[in-house]
Amino acid sequence: MTRITLLFALGLVLFSCKNNTKDNESRSPSSKLFEQLKVVEGNGVLFGHQDDLAYGVNWAYQEDRSDVKETAGDYPALFGWELGGIELGRQVNLDSVPFDKMREYVIKGYEMGAVITFSWHPFSALDNTRSSWDTDQQVVKHIIPGGSHHDIFKQHLDKVAAFFHSLKTKNGNPVPFIFRPWHEMDGDWFWWGNSHCTSDEFKTLFRFTVEYLKTEKGVDFLTAYSPDNRFSSEEEYLTWYPGDDVVEIIGVDNYGDFRVGSENVEAAQKKLEIVVEYARKTNKIAAFTETGLNMVTDDQWFTQKLAKSFLESEVASEIAYVMLWRNDDTTHFFSAYPEHSSAPDFRKFTDHEKIWLLDDWNSFKDSLNLKSEK
Repeated sequence: MTRITLLFALGLVLFSCKNNTKDNESRSPSSKLFEQLKVVEGNGVLFGHQDDLAYGVNWAYQEDRSDVKETAGDYPALFGWELGGIELGRQVNLDSVPFDKMREYVIKGYEMGAVITFSWHPFSALDNTRSSWDTDQQVVKHIIPGGSHHDIFKQHLDKVAAFFHSLKTKNGNPVPFIFRPWHEMDGDWFWWGNSHCTSDEFKTLFRFTVEYLKTEKGVDFLTAYSPDNRFSSEEEYLTWYPGDDVVEIIGVDNYGDFRVGSENVEAAQKKLEIVVEYARKTNKIAAFTETGLNMVTDDQWFTQKLAKSFLESEVASEIAYVMLWRNDDTTHFFSAYPEHSSAPDFRKFTDHEKIWLLDDWNSFKDSLNLKSEK
């Protein structure tokens, strides 16, 4: 049953009409996705989950399964996927998901009506045995234009582009998606982090990645910028920002403010407000791009911590989506599963009128004639 009120739907009739023009029909898939997400602003928040269709706690690669669906009664409205390993030509990503299966799930998720987003934890172009978390070498200055390994890095991007181009529906239409490269750059745990390159080097890396994929390789996507939670002002947030012309999604990743023993929901809310306020000024889309509490050790975490970080703030509640990290096994999971003690609280969280699962998202699009071309 839709949660979109008749009053709201009627209030956006003009928007619906505008989106039926011939001009709109000629717009790119990513532009249409941007328009869909822009209208969500302030009305609902899409709930997302990493790797949701591929596996969950105590199961893997079983048709139509989903920990979110089996706990809350519906699929997420947004599916996250990880590309790490594609740059080396591997058959599976760093979480052991086969890229052929991932392609199937991405297309299926899009045809179901969900939003698709990708993260990328690449291996180093200097030494392909070194993962994103190997930080004892400076990498960024060597892979940006003019660097010693720039050509190898372009070969890595070529493989990313080839995978993106393979994401097409049965009718041959490209799947629109959000690409979130070089995330959490304000931390120091990745080789592109703040201890391992300058802000100018990072901005060059980010801009080159986006421009090369779009201009040279012809890939169509929305780009997300997502620092970790190590900022307390807009100025700090923008330290690594590559520019409004290469970013559409203004995001933040935040686990630190939710860790048991060091929780600071008020701080998390403030950071989301900074994100939303910058998105407002620049006509971007604000998002809570990655978060969670590993093993959900607080049975009331979803309603008393996560929800309060944005639903109790008029500003922060304008984020378009929030995405939890993956459910791997009983020692590494971030969303509830049916047998877990947090499941009742998760259902209460997803039952909130402003938290939208897939049916809510599809009902919203139907009410405004915002369907995507499959």
